[in-house]
Amino acid sequence: MNDTLKCIINRYSCRKFGDTQVNMQDLLSIAKAGLASPSGMNRQNWQIIMVTNQEIIKELDEEGLKVLSEFPDKSLYDRILKRGGKLFYGAPALIIIAIKETFPKGAELIDLGIVAQTISLAATSLGVDNCHCGFLAFCFAGSRGNEFKEKLEFPDGYECGMGVLLGYSAERNMPHKPNIDKLTIID
Repeated sequence: MNDTLKCIINRYSCRKFGDTQVNMQDLLSIAKAGLASPSGMNRQNWQIIMVTNQEIIKELDEEGLKVLSEFPDKSLYDRILKRGGKLFYGAPALIIIAIKETFPKGAELIDLGIVAQTISLAATSLGVDNCHCGFLAFCFAGSRGNEFKEKLEFPDGYECGMGVLLGYSAERNMPHKPNIDKLTIID
């Protein structure tokens, strides 16, 4: 098996990060890999925003948790509390992928998925644990959404797509076992 396939198979979603910060050279390599991602008609309708400022990460985490706590259905909020009460699981670095709507509407979501997966696999290849984080959307759904967009220098017309959490695991988990029943072969 080649190194790329090993990286894909060994990647897992880290949900408990330690305090050690990822060095800036690795963070830049990971972000640049994201920038190399393909996009429909090469629109590159994304902005990759790397955040290592712990105060901003904490503010985002607290705001997202506050927004989530106000949902009538408390199941997701309770789940996060059981996992330590942090949307970002203590990650020391966060990449936010801001996106701009394209035509046809929704095509930007395909590009978003490609960029996020490229970032995650680049991180894994460098020994940096990671987790795709859709919870980031809660941070921008509340009253501070525009404040955060300004603070994080979102380009005009861009919205929060998703995040990728980066750091080193405080406890190693196993990758999920691929479900072969999800594969259909038409011969």
